[in-house]
Amino acid sequence: MSFSPLIRQMIEALRGLPGVGPKTAQRMALHLLERDRAAAAHLSKALDQAIAGVGYCRRCRTLSETELCEICTDERRDASLLCVLQSPADVWAVEQAGGFNGRYFVLKGHLSPIDGMGPDEIGVPALVDCLEGSEVTEVILATNDHHGSHPVWIRRRDFWSLLDGL
Repeated sequence: MSFSPLIRQMIEALRGLPGVGPKTAQRMALHLLERDRAAAAHLSKALDQAIAGVGYCRRCRTLSETELCEICTDERRDASLLCVLQSPADVWAVEQAGGFNGRYFVLKGHLSPIDGMGPDEIGVPALVDCLEGSEVTEVILATNDHHGSHPVWIRRRDFWSLLDGL
């Protein structure tokens, strides 16, 4: 038996989530349709609202519902410390761990030339712009080194020459 087009579409959409394969997506879709349509409607509404209302912080580039996120507007933060991370999930992980009271800068992923992700695509020029004229005196690179990608972007002359002035 084959599923109807709408159910197949729902299963395919669920498969787009990380770690969700075809069987899990099928179980999720059938559960929501058979047993918990209220949860399905709530999920749909929450997704619509998040897609419409969540963007990126103008300063640190983490996810935010406002132009500047709560961290960037917190005057108690140490503006001399900047932690460079790969994703908004990393910001949340550091915040959950506690102990860091500086500011953040979120790159948009990691270098992957095979996927067309170079220094410009992940935001190295935006990081350089962020540092220019700032109060930052210490930069913490808290990113994963995906197959030697750090040496590629940290060798950029403009990045290190800017840091020499800190």
